Amino acid sequence: MPEIQQNIVDDLANVTTESWRTFRIMAEMVEAMDTLNSLKSPCVSIFGSARTAPDAPIYHEAESMARQLVERGYGIITGGGPGIMEAANKGAKEAGGVSVGLHISLPHEQDCNAYLTTRCNFRYFFTRKFMFVKYSMAYVVMPGGMGTIDELSEAFVLAQTGRSRPFPIILYDSTYWSGLLEWLRRTMVKDGYINAAELDRLITVCDTPEEVVSTLCKLVIL
Repeated sequence: MPEIQQNIVDDLANVTTESWRTFRIMAEMVEAMDTLNSLKSPCVSIFGSARTAPDAPIYHEAESMARQLVERGYGIITGGGPGIMEAANKGAKEAGGVSVGLHISLPHEQDCNAYLTTRCNFRYFFTRKFMFVKYSMAYVVMPGGMGTIDELSEAFVLAQTGRSRPFPIILYDSTYWSGLLEWLRRTMVKDGYINAAELDRLITVCDTPEEVVSTLCKLVIL
């Protein structure tokens, strides 16, 4: 980043009034877009828990999935933290591909992982979520907590309402997500708040890295 631009970002980081905070938000978005516009590969965002241990099977599955996607020409975007995010970035980087981390500053829990080729730093969740949507061709949502649910619901609403271009949303691990999908069908669909066709059209469930890769290669043509 040019020195003068970095100085502006640093100065804006110290603002405290609501009016001036808008400029800090703008600076964060401009800085991220300047960085991400240079990406050479179409990217898939992989979401999942920051609390997943490196020896967990799902960690190795995320790593394998990212590696296979890179081998087929995709880049990988994650939140840049530990757990499943680290696994996906590790698989992407070690395969020689694009490995992006959209890292957010939190008071606890989430440090940046060491497997990034491109990093963006965020103070605000909503600017960070905008970058996920703008620079991703597909979402893979692996087991996680409320942050993962937040990213899933954001993507679903944007696709449902036509406010974003259509892109695949894949839920990984049918056992993990079956309870949520059952509740959506038995409660939301039953009461008319969403319809079954929307779920069938927008959500795909996969159980292996190979199935994810095969699905994305069919749905997203490079």
